[in-house]
This record gives sequence, structure tokens and C-alpha cells, in this order.
Amino acid sequence: MNAIEVRHLHKSFEGFSLHDISFSVPEGTIMGFIGENGAGKSTTIKCILNLLKKDYGEILLFGKDIVEHEISIKNDIGVVFDDLYVPETLNATQLDKIMKKVFKTWDSDYYFERLAQFKVPAYKKVKTLSRGMRMKLSIALALAHHPKLLLLDEPTSGLDPIVRDEILDLLLAYMEDETHSILLSSHMTSDLEKIADYITFIHDGEIVWSESKDVLLYEYGIFNGTQEEVNELPEQAIIRKRAGAFGIDVLVQKHAVNPVFALKKPTIEDIMIFFVKGEVSR
Repeated sequence: MNAIEVRHLHKSFEGFSLHDISFSVPEGTIMGFIGENGAGKSTTIKCILNLLKKDYGEILLFGKDIVEHEISIKNDIGVVFDDLYVPETLNATQLDKIMKKVFKTWDSDYYFERLAQFKVPAYKKVKTLSRGMRMKLSIALALAHHPKLLLLDEPTSGLDPIVRDEILDLLLAYMEDETHSILLSSHMTSDLEKIADYITFIHDGEIVWSESKDVLLYEYGIFNGTQEEVNELPEQAIIRKRAGAFGIDVLVQKHAVNPVFALKKPTIEDIMIFFVKGEVSR
């Protein structure tokens, strides 16, 4: 079963549109959602949540249409955006009282345990909290009703490495339940390399690829050489190429290249850049 299925989603604004967006997040997995600023990540997530009305296409969460079953579905979803969008005069304890009335499954004990774990003050107003503390509070709020699915839009952006690592550890703990799933939008591709099972790449409102992380990291390689050396590569092995600081960089399928060619292991960021800035032709 898929936790999320997006099929042929279209959404148009003046000057930008999502075009034929299709991908799925299998239950029990973490999907990393990557792309440049303005590529359509947040718009896609807002359409999945029905915060933005799609022009057409189909969005299923837990096999149910989000428009038809929005209220029941949202009881099983936790959401974190790039900031904490709550009244800033409230504190964490007051937010607990509000959330008890919103979610039947709200777990105050779990919520305050997460606040203690993250060292988030229970009585300080939201407006006095640092960005890191706000994001930790946001994640505690998203988790405390025990959702089956987390939708996270840039939750670690601008945070220091220690805070990011704490958040990633909490997400991995959440995934110990094999029925849980995460869609995680992030610019921090190094974070996704640590925890994601799949990666979906969106560029200019279109899905470029949606693939297993292991396929991306272990079946691709980067060759660097002169034009003459590049000409020796099998044509069918070349995915993209681009001019580098020292010769030509080529993204290749490792299995199609003779082991005599020295290949560097790519990062997700490397692969993303090749698909945005690289050329297809030899």
C-alpha cells in the first residue's frame, strides 16, 4: 500500500505551474523531495494537504481521495512547515490545551516528553523562541497525536548541524513503526542521504525522476576527463555531462562502464546538478 499517491497533478498560477506531477510514497518508507527554490515542492505539499485546490489530477492518502475524505485523513497526518505557524503570544503549554480539542488521539504525556527531550521551554511565548526551538516545538506538535504520515516542508532549513541531527534521530525513531511514512522536502540533501529510502526530484514544476536512494547512489558514477577520454565511454552509459573545473564531468551508469575508468561516487546533490545543468548529448 502507498501512503501517498499523486497522479497527474496540475496546478497553475500566473507565471508558474505544476505539470503532470506523479509519484508515490510506499507505506513504511521515507521519501525525500528535492528541487531548487521555486521548483514546486511547497506547492505540491499544499496540494497534497488540500490547502491549495488542484486544477486536476488525483491525490490519494492511505488509498483515499484527500478532497472526499479530508477530515478523517488529516487525523492521521502530522505536518511541519518551514516555520511554526501558530499565534506567537502562546506558549507550548497553551498549545497542548488547544491540540487536545483538535485531535482525539492527542497524547499530552508524549508531547511533554518530546519538549523535555528537545529542551523546549513549556512556558515561554513562541515569539521568544529561537528558530531551532520553534522547529523542535513544531515537530513535537506534529508527532503528539501519533500520525501515520508526516509531511515535512524544509524542517531543518537554517538549523545548525547538532539540531538537525537531533531531528533526524527523532524521525528515525518515528519510523521504527513500519506502518509510518514520511514525505520530507529539504535542501539538505546530505540529511536525505542519511535517512531517505526514495528521492523525488522536481524541477520547474515537473518531476524529473523518482527513484530509490540506493539506485541513485550505487548505480551511478561520475567520470572526469578530457574530451578524448570522454569519447571512449560507451554512449549508452552517459546520462549527463557538464564542463568541470578540471576537464569534463560525466554522470554515467556504472554497470555500463569498463572498470578501467575510475569513477567517483556521486552525492544526491551531484546528480541533481547534472540533471539541471548538464547536457544529454556527447
